[in-house]
Amino acid sequence: MPNVLATRLVHFSAAHRLYRPDWSPERNAEVFGDCSNPNWHGHNYELEVTVEGAVDPETGFVMDLKDLKELVQERVIVDVDHKNLNTEVPWLEGVNPSTENVAVAIWDRLAGGMPSSVRLAKVLLRETPRNWVEYTGPDDRA
Repeated sequence: MPNVLATRLVHFSAAHRLYRPDWSPERNAEVFGDCSNPNWHGHNYELEVTVEGAVDPETGFVMDLKDLKELVQERVIVDVDHKNLNTEVPWLEGVNPSTENVAVAIWDRLAGGMPSSVRLAKVLLRETPRNWVEYTGPDDRA
């Protein structure tokens, strides 16, 4: 059977602040701009999770997208939706929650929960309609 990519789109709203506690307020403002506001700021994030696998000849699915939605909901969305990414998400503790870092952390949350019949292919996280990142997993090149 052919390998196919299948994607589920979900969304969540969350607050965060980009800053390094070891930097001065001036240095944080210089590097992170408005995103270093000590009073936080928020986004309505869109998250695309893409899996890859062979099409099941019985169902016609790579993976039932309802199951993918439930997996993303349980492993990611319940923890981040309407939360402060800096202070309320244990698996982001100690991480400066840039979109890049959050995408990698989401990958890590999802990778271990995938059925054996599929491979997590991509996490795409949109912070705004104009800004997004894509992560396709750890670089295995030696």
